[in-house]
Amino acid sequence: MISQVTKRHLPKGIWRALRSLKQELQTWRLHRTGLRAARRNMSNGSLKLNIGCGPNVKKGWTNIDLSGPADLHLDLREPLPFGNSSASIVYTEHFLEHLEYPHDVLPFLKECLRVLRGGGVFSVGVPDTEWPLRSYVNGEREYFQFARERWHPKWCDTPMHNINYHFRQDAEHKYASDFETLSQILFQVGFSDVKRRPFDPELDSESRKVGTLYVEAKKTTPGDKNTTARNA
Repeated sequence: MISQVTKRHLPKGIWRALRSLKQELQTWRLHRTGLRAARRNMSNGSLKLNIGCGPNVKKGWTNIDLSGPADLHLDLREPLPFGNSSASIVYTEHFLEHLEYPHDVLPFLKECLRVLRGGGVFSVGVPDTEWPLRSYVNGEREYFQFARERWHPKWCDTPMHNINYHFRQDAEHKYASDFETLSQILFQVGFSDVKRRPFDPELDSESRKVGTLYVEAKKTTPGDKNTTARNA
């Protein structure tokens, strides 16, 4: 009732700002609860972190998201509540595109690097942006038909509507990546041995097999050299 009255009497811009503030306050409360729970998840390098897990929780992993069935509810724009070198692998699928670049993406990736032990793996899946852009330029229809059937709402009835939805997804998507850009970012924050990898049925979600760019990187151990990215 209060929300309806407020919406009716306030300008749209102010109402949206208040709604955003309410969401941020809820996020802060969830994050504080998650921080307390995280103190029970300290490790000597054996943590397996599934970050931005959504409904795709993994048995034997520490599943992290802001809500849903995750083990820890955390605001992933904030520092990770784990010690240095406490994880053997950090995995995230279709989450990175929900962070603002560079303000949130770079600190998040640096935190992932910090919590990984030497030789640990960072594995990430993001929407494949090369596919829709090539399809648009070349006048190919396969992507747009597939996207409308699987992901996009009915109002996406032109290629440009689909391109916009790919980049924005109702304002949930903040940044798009291809392999060149993502590998450059990973090297920038300190990862090594960055490479494109194939879909892994034991790690990745079957529903995201098509249309996802999967990339793997490692935390350099002392004495290792930062290897060049390769497009596998």
